[in-house]
Amino acid sequence: MKTIDRIPTSKLERATKLVTTGVKVGGNYLKYYGDKLVNDPDAREKLNENNAEDIYDGLKQLKGSALKVAQMLSMERNVMPKAYVEKFSLAQFQVPPLSAPLVRKTFIRYQGTDPDLLFDDFDPESVAAASIGQVHRASKDGKQLAVKIQYPGVAASIQSDLALVKPVAVKMFNLKGKDSEKYFKEIEGKLIEETDYLLELSQSQEITAQCAHIENLRFPKYYPELSSERIITMDWMEGVHLSEFCAGNPDQDLANRIGQTLWDFYMYQMHELKRVHADPHPGNFLISDQGELIAIDFGCIKVVPPEFYQPYFELARPENINNQEVFRQKLMELEILRADDSPKEIEFFAQMFHELLSLFTQPFHCDEFDFADDDYFGRIAELGERYAKDTQLRKMNGNRGSKHFLYINRTFFGLYNLLHDLKAKVLIHNEVDLRKV
Repeated sequence: MKTIDRIPTSKLERATKLVTTGVKVGGNYLKYYGDKLVNDPDAREKLNENNAEDIYDGLKQLKGSALKVAQMLSMERNVMPKAYVEKFSLAQFQVPPLSAPLVRKTFIRYQGTDPDLLFDDFDPESVAAASIGQVHRASKDGKQLAVKIQYPGVAASIQSDLALVKPVAVKMFNLKGKDSEKYFKEIEGKLIEETDYLLELSQSQEITAQCAHIENLRFPKYYPELSSERIITMDWMEGVHLSEFCAGNPDQDLANRIGQTLWDFYMYQMHELKRVHADPHPGNFLISDQGELIAIDFGCIKVVPPEFYQPYFELARPENINNQEVFRQKLMELEILRADDSPKEIEFFAQMFHELLSLFTQPFHCDEFDFADDDYFGRIAELGERYAKDTQLRKMNGNRGSKHFLYINRTFFGLYNLLHDLKAKVLIHNEVDLRKV
């Protein structure tokens, strides 16, 4: 893969790159209108493919927050067109890496010494590159290590990058009014945390220690003495990415075991620790030759506050979903319904979220759930598509729900999709019985 010798770091450079991308997208729309005039049945699909290609090509040169947002959107399989999901998913671990000279320069800047002086051996060629940093192999004192190096300028450009992508997000998710700012502040805060590798080091050590008892689950060891604010060093873990495993695994019993481990890992975090690994995409998990699940990245951790946790999981119980008075009260507590809503808005959003939550919480109503069920995921996709096209919804204020929904829903949808990729059948109440919550 072609490497990058420099990354635009100034606000002007990054804005110019996005403007150039915008011009390409504008050209794609002109082609689209021309195709429509000649009744091309594939006009919309071509538009999506061309836009996804051009937007991703622009963002992968910038890296950082803009590319991270694309990665987050790639997990929204039921909201984003397929072309965007497929292209943006490359941001998980297939973006152009920094060149060897830039790696060395960046390492010295962050660590204060040459990597060849710190390690017995250091490979300047990246083995994996994502949105915020890239990983290199190294060794020291007989230990095989993974060294994650943050791209230069990423932390300093978070606010300006989000300001540039905000207009697109506002239009895409129908956000209106001043209170939409709470969602952007939530994303900004999490992105700032993800660029603080000392925080990630601390979170990694804490959560791996707390989850060490979970069967069939492994973690790397972390090395504070070889880490800093922009560099983190951990054990090199042998295994294949979860997506590769799903593509080539013929053993469904093994997939079920890995799926069960994944489910238990997330349920223990959610219900016991009340803080959760909120970035469940395939690039953050490996499968060992022994069939163990390996979690390798704890940069994005979401704390689940009690005022959100309680009503959120109370809505996982059928008797609450089907009790109109209780259901609407919980929607109020979760900021889905608001005190200033008109009767029409209350009726519309109560009906909409009743339909959404009845489907979304279905796995929790079983002792065992088969995530291979294509019909279930098809209904989720159909529902998402229907509401995306709902003209009545587009006229209403789309600011619905607590800011905590952003990362908690992202966690669950990401988890569901990973389990669907595994075609896994899991015991739902293996770790925590939600009927007692």
